[in-house]
Amino acid sequence: MTVTRPVFDRLGFWLWIGSFLIVLGLVLWSPTTRSVVHIYRHGSEAFLSSQPLYQVDVAMGYLYAPGFAVLYVPLLKLGPYLGNILWHMLGFGVLTFAAMRQVRKLGGEEQTWLLSFGLFLALPVSLAALRNGQATILLTGACWFLTLSTLEGRRAETFFWASLAIIAKPTAIIMLLLAGALRPKLIPVLALAVLVVLAIPYGFASTDYITAQYHDFFRLLTSMTVDPTGPFVPADFTAPFTRLGMPIPESVATIVRVVAGLATLWLVLRYDRRLEPNVSGLAIFLAAAFYMCVFNPRVEQNTYAMAAVPAGLAIALLWREKGGGTVCWFLATLLFVTGLTSVDMRLHDLFHLWFRPISISMIACVLIGWFWTQDRRKAPAAGAVAHG
Repeated sequence: MTVTRPVFDRLGFWLWIGSFLIVLGLVLWSPTTRSVVHIYRHGSEAFLSSQPLYQVDVAMGYLYAPGFAVLYVPLLKLGPYLGNILWHMLGFGVLTFAAMRQVRKLGGEEQTWLLSFGLFLALPVSLAALRNGQATILLTGACWFLTLSTLEGRRAETFFWASLAIIAKPTAIIMLLLAGALRPKLIPVLALAVLVVLAIPYGFASTDYITAQYHDFFRLLTSMTVDPTGPFVPADFTAPFTRLGMPIPESVATIVRVVAGLATLWLVLRYDRRLEPNVSGLAIFLAAAFYMCVFNPRVEQNTYAMAAVPAGLAIALLWREKGGGTVCWFLATLLFVTGLTSVDMRLHDLFHLWFRPISISMIACVLIGWFWTQDRRKAPAAGAVAHG
């Protein structure tokens, strides 16, 4: 297969859209099949009836902030069909438009090809999370928009996307910390977003009830971080070692996460100084998404959808600059094939949990290294050719 304009100028984009339309059809056919949306509905139902949201002892079930329960109430009221459809459309729309904004930011020729090819490569890894209606999709789009808005110094947009990201998943705090380090002047805006999200539930329920839920919520976050026991099996960097029968002690894993976090912080600060503004957003978000996938203690296999689209666009950008080559083919093939390891139950059982942290780490490290070799004097050429 030759990666040329006639093949990929629009094919990947329409496959992305078409696959999502199939997902919507499956949601209408059976709203509860292969879906986590029932967890969101349960949280909103519990919130409306002032019932406990969290099962702290088992650290499973509803794992989102009380603000998420408030956000999902209108969708709950619309019923399992229309509500599910709108929820899926919200996450998919935010992520797709974030990718489109990033491509416009990259500039240069053949932007349509860049977006289309990047989405094509990311589709297999992203499809399961899209099908399940996971909040990871909304989180990814919101954090991507947050990165771009922060780098551009847009206060109102930064506030909005920071708020939506925190509501989508509490792990967004990682992106907020990086944003504050990148643009210290925006720290008050980011802090205000967190405070507003924390305050929202108090407008819809009694103070005592909301305070009790926050108490359980923060206990839940703490227990998920330090307690590796329980029914949840993580798919983070510890998964390959667990599969080999050599589990990493939690104390060692925590040290690795802290060191990786500091390295990520240093890396994004260097990217901000070294790279052209049109490229820095993609490089920074890819590094952040890589950390949030591989080093987050609460990683599932579908969490890797967060790194898929930025990695796909970065591979397409590398392809545009290098005109193909062995490295480009290897990265593109590995990302695409990574998402196909669950198409068959036997493959799923063979590759489940341990393979994605390895493959995504390989892809991300190569791309991060390539971005590192760029600087303001080596900005992507506007007239680069996209096909090899």
